[in-house]
Amino acid sequence: MTPVTPSSPRIILLDSISYIAEDARDQIVVSGSHGGSAAARYALPVRPRLVVFNDAGVGKDQAGIVGLAMLDEVRVAAVAVAHTSARIGEAADTWESGIIAHVNQAAARLGLRPGMRLQESIARLWPDAVGRTRGQGGASGQI
Repeated sequence: MTPVTPSSPRIILLDSISYIAEDARDQIVVSGSHGGSAAARYALPVRPRLVVFNDAGVGKDQAGIVGLAMLDEVRVAAVAVAHTSARIGEAADTWESGIIAHVNQAAARLGLRPGMRLQESIARLWPDAVGRTRGQGGASGQI
């Protein structure tokens, strides 16, 4: 994996994707939320560069990750970390210990794959972004 763009996005930690704001456009949003359709609807109008969810155990009819496909329809890269790797509802834990379990096609085109450590993967794609991480709107803290 090599860096994909010359511009370096910020990494925004949100315990709940419901706190996403317009300033997250083209940024990396790490949320503690499940990746269901309701969660994806918060991210759709903002269009982050990458949005991270928790798979919440995936659930019936893949309800915990169905939002990844919704975001893929508008070419927004999205991944879900395994619920066994990070606490649901805690963006900082997702950032620190999340292991990618599911990716949409837009994320796969960036080189993101299941089994990768979230933080290391983002650091490879956007090396300067890691030093630009901050909490926002209900996030569990600033890194």
